[in-house]
Amino acid sequence: MKTSLKFGPLIRSAALVTAVAMIPASTIAFAQVDGRAGPEFARLFAIYQRVKASYVEPVDDEKLIRGAIDGMLASLDPHSAYLDGTDLQRLETMIDGNYSGLGLSVVMEDRAVKIISPFKGSPADKAGIKAGDFITHLDGALIYGVDLDEAVNRMRGAAGTDIRLTIFRAGRDEPFDVTVTRGVIELEPVTHELKDGNIGYISVNEFSRDVGADVFAAWDAMSKEASQKPGGAMNGLVLDMRRNPGGSLDEAVALSDLFLSEGRIVSQRGRARGETALYDAETMFRGEIANGVPIVVLIDAGSASASEIVAGALQDHRRAVVMGERSFGKGSVQTLLPVGNDAALKLTTARYFTPSGHSVQEGGIKPDITVPQLSDPDLAKRAQFQMRESDLRGHLVNELKLEDEALTKDSAPDPRFTQTAEELEEQGIEDYQLHYALKTLRKTSSTNRTKRK
Repeated sequence: MKTSLKFGPLIRSAALVTAVAMIPASTIAFAQVDGRAGPEFARLFAIYQRVKASYVEPVDDEKLIRGAIDGMLASLDPHSAYLDGTDLQRLETMIDGNYSGLGLSVVMEDRAVKIISPFKGSPADKAGIKAGDFITHLDGALIYGVDLDEAVNRMRGAAGTDIRLTIFRAGRDEPFDVTVTRGVIELEPVTHELKDGNIGYISVNEFSRDVGADVFAAWDAMSKEASQKPGGAMNGLVLDMRRNPGGSLDEAVALSDLFLSEGRIVSQRGRARGETALYDAETMFRGEIANGVPIVVLIDAGSASASEIVAGALQDHRRAVVMGERSFGKGSVQTLLPVGNDAALKLTTARYFTPSGHSVQEGGIKPDITVPQLSDPDLAKRAQFQMRESDLRGHLVNELKLEDEALTKDSAPDPRFTQTAEELEEQGIEDYQLHYALKTLRKTSSTNRTKRK
């Protein structure tokens, strides 16, 4: 396939936000227009002619055609889009991690820029930007109502330069300013650390290439480190996928396969030929790397797509206890289809299902143990601004027609979670969800050691 753009890296790039499959151009069959669609195309052409003839200013054809394409895809769902020019180049630079900026995942909501999540370790994350925040001004200039791409372009800039963001945050009486120093966004897909008590901690920040192999290497490194300490063995593992927006479907399968020795991992069902597929254990890795070791998977509202595939697989097979908050709820697969040499169509082509047949679309993955992030002082007031798939305009509806109760958070108070952010700070606890997961695993390992005596 001759092309002036590198479509290979685009898959990994789009994987930062969605599960993507690649179909070579040679396999794409453009169906002939159904004759019944003739009157609709005639209406479209009539509107095009009327705009060309009567609009207050001259309008070029490219602007009108692009608007028609964007509108057509936007009417389908929030994840389908036509990409060309700078949009396509942005995907390439994002996956290489060589763009300078703030490290934010944003969306336009009611003409305002809303933060879905800052990337872990990014300049925005270090500056204290939170999911659910709204950006109202950039360096004092109002950005309400501007195009999302324009706002994103303004936030980008040379590494080392500063930009002042005016933030509206639920729970605060007034907007406030935060100055963020731009940096080169180089996300580490996988980080790890051996915690006290020989409890392993692996953070998976995105599902780009080789994540499965990276997690395998992280486990191996921690196991060797644990062997030099009292006890000599791993007593538990926390797999942290909070704020992980997803990525490669193959890497989600590979990561799940590390901890499963049999059974279904995920199924994909689409309407077109080739879009229905089954993925089983033992296809990527043989055996289990943590056989018999208790596992906790951490998720939150920022855990989407590939993250939900892994959490759903380990939960359904009862291989891990899922803790945290209900996940984002993105249960669809996007295929990147090249259109000519300098454009691509990112189209929703399938839904995916967990081993038990559960679709996470809208409802997400519900934790086995709901653990609020008590170390966040604005948690309660920000919850109403938290965004999930079910909040996106035009999202796909779950085939099972979920009841509203399935999409809302249990408001009943839990006596286990009554401490305030201030009390936790005094105890030196910066991340309550991780603290709770580690404490649970240490109790579990202590109980197991007692039984073995």
